[in-house]
Amino acid sequence: MSLAFVEYPAKGEHKATIIWLHGLGDSGDGFLPVASQLALPDELGLRFVFPHAPVQPVTINGGMAMRSWYDIKSMDLDKRADETGVRESAAKVEQLINQELNNGIAADKIILAGFSQGGVITLHLAPRLQQKLAGVMALSTYMCVPEKLTAEAKHTDLNVFMAHGSQDPVVPCEAGRHAFDVLTAHNMEVSWQDYPMGHQVCGEELLAIRHWLIARLS
Repeated sequence: MSLAFVEYPAKGEHKATIIWLHGLGDSGDGFLPVASQLALPDELGLRFVFPHAPVQPVTINGGMAMRSWYDIKSMDLDKRADETGVRESAAKVEQLINQELNNGIAADKIILAGFSQGGVITLHLAPRLQQKLAGVMALSTYMCVPEKLTAEAKHTDLNVFMAHGSQDPVVPCEAGRHAFDVLTAHNMEVSWQDYPMGHQVCGEELLAIRHWLIARLS
């Protein structure tokens, strides 16, 4: 079954798409306001797609069902992302990317973005796609099975924007830095930003995202 989503349509002609994945327990609606806050130039023709993660039981939350891209069985970062669940969700997000390609949007006009759990899917999927995307945005996040990237990556020249809160109590900043180190070791073009905040997104970060999106899509 394909993922449901909310969207913020392109102003004028649709020329580019960003698919933005939310974090644990949130929904696509959580990041929807960001689309207008970014105040991007209309001529980019950027359509925002905010998918909803499937509802499933989450072990660390006592098995309570909530929107989640994968189960979390342990808070240990090396075991936190359930690999099977990550791969299943990545396949569903790939269907959304294929829909954009089928609608005539070129891969170099598609950005894949994700916050926290959504960022794990983003960093897993983008290097493994057949097509090279315009860029990847990984916010307050970490990596699933980084040791398998070398064998499975189809692209090591991706442009990746990473940002993290230096006081993040949910996904420690070091986890983001570790992902940065892995991606950089694969010769990816990775920029790193950190901000004095917790597990969230701030205004200064949105400004940096705006500049990066304009640079990647102009």
